[in-house]
Amino acid sequence: MKRKLWTEFDDRCLRSFYANTHNQVLAEFLGRTEPAISNRAIKLGLLKSPGYIARQGTRFQVGQRPWNTGLKGWEPGGRSVETRFKAGHIGGAAQHNYKPIGSLRISADGNLERKVTDDPNLYPARRWVPVSRLVWEAERGPIPAGYVVRFKDGMHTNVLEDITADRLQCISQGEHMRRNSSWTKYPPEVARLVQLKGAINRQVNRIAREQEEA
Repeated sequence: MKRKLWTEFDDRCLRSFYANTHNQVLAEFLGRTEPAISNRAIKLGLLKSPGYIARQGTRFQVGQRPWNTGLKGWEPGGRSVETRFKAGHIGGAAQHNYKPIGSLRISADGNLERKVTDDPNLYPARRWVPVSRLVWEAERGPIPAGYVVRFKDGMHTNVLEDITADRLQCISQGEHMRRNSSWTKYPPEVARLVQLKGAINRQVNRIAREQEEA
């Protein structure tokens, strides 16, 4: 079988999205296999972000070093056990900013989300779930692996009573990525600026949310 060469566009996609996107989504978007994505990422020196690793729980990606590599005291039996917060402990700013289960908020992307758990083992952002997803699963059942729920074109809303299944659609993550890709809308130079601005805004919003979510 003829080998599919990597183009400048492919590498640009990988550099922009690899840190925070599942390899399965990237593989579908670029028309490659997951091992090909992993191997190319290693060649380009790309790693998954700490935030992505936290959102995935204990699953590590090829080329990603464990977060506690080289940190003394975190080995089994290390002294860190003596000073770690106990499960369920809330104090300081976290206690002040605490939101009970069932609370609603509007995310940085303008989507209405509901807090569904206080599980301390979950990354803060994972404790909140888009209401659109909850509505879809309640009426249509579980969302298949590799798929996302999004509003149909022109039907987005963050009003709780207006989020109904007839406004929603379930599509593959690859298709979702294609629809949101700025490369389909702007020249490459402008698209890159849009991506950089978006990345900066996401980092600022993430820090702000983490201060509120605990």
